[in-house]
Amino acid sequence: MKIDHTEDVPLTPVLGAAAPVEAVSDAQLVARFAHVDTWVFDLDNTLYPSDSDLWPKIDARITLFLAELFGLDAMSSRALQKYYYQRYGTTLNGLMLEHDVSASQFLEFVHDIDRSSLSPDHSLAGAIAALRGRKLILTNGSREHALRTAKKLGLDHLFEDVFDIVAADLMPKPAQETYDRFFDKHEVEPSRAAMFEDIVINLLTPHARGMVTTLVVPKKGQVDHRESWEQPGVIPAHVDFTTDDLAGFLRRLNGAPFTQRDALA
Repeated sequence: MKIDHTEDVPLTPVLGAAAPVEAVSDAQLVARFAHVDTWVFDLDNTLYPSDSDLWPKIDARITLFLAELFGLDAMSSRALQKYYYQRYGTTLNGLMLEHDVSASQFLEFVHDIDRSSLSPDHSLAGAIAALRGRKLILTNGSREHALRTAKKLGLDHLFEDVFDIVAADLMPKPAQETYDRFFDKHEVEPSRAAMFEDIVINLLTPHARGMVTTLVVPKKGQVDHRESWEQPGVIPAHVDFTTDDLAGFLRRLNGAPFTQRDALA
C-alpha cells in the first residue's frame, strides 16, 4: 500500500491559536482531557526534544544501509532514502516493496546507535506517571529502539507496552490499518484516548477516530531535524492542541498551576 506524505491534508488555522495561552484556563484544559483513560505517545522527537542528536544518528545509519546495499555514494544514497521516505511513509516500506529487503536486518542496523547523549527526564517522567490511566508508545521504529530510548530517558517503567512497526505488520503511520491494529491489540477505545505526536499527518486518523490530539513542536529557535514536509506552516484542524513543552503541558492536565507558555489551544 502506498503512503504518500505529500497527500493533501486540509490546513486551517486552529481557532484561538493566535490568542494568548492564558485564554485557555487550566480548568478548561483539564476538562477537555477528563474522559481520557489511555495516553498514547509517539517516541522519536516526541518523548525527547527535536534538537536531540538521536534522530540524526538514525538518519545517518539509514543512509549508510542504502549505500552498502546498493553500492552507492553518500549523496545518491541520501537522495534515494528521502525519496522512499516521502513516497512510502518510511524508507523501510520502500525498500520492502521495491527490493524485498529484510525488515529485521534493516531495523537492527539503523537503530544500532549511541544513546549516551540522552539523560533521564525527571520532569517528563513525573508528569507521565501522574496521568490517570494506561500509557502506551506507538512508534514507526522498532520495539527494541523504543525500549532502549525510553530507558535512557527514565521513562521505560511508565509504559504498559510498545506498539512498533513490526506489530503494525510493517505498515507505518499514518496508515489507518496501523491504528486499527493498535486499537485492537491493546483494546483501546479511541474516544477515551489521547495521542501525542510530532508529525502532523500522523494525527489525522487518531482525530477522526475520536482521540484528543496534541502536536509536539520545537521551542522557538530550537533545532528541528525533521524533514521540511513534516513541519506544517499552518496547524491543521485535526490537531486539538500544540505544545513545545510536553512535560509542562502534562503537568497542566494533572492539575498543576500554569507557569509558562507551554500550550496553545
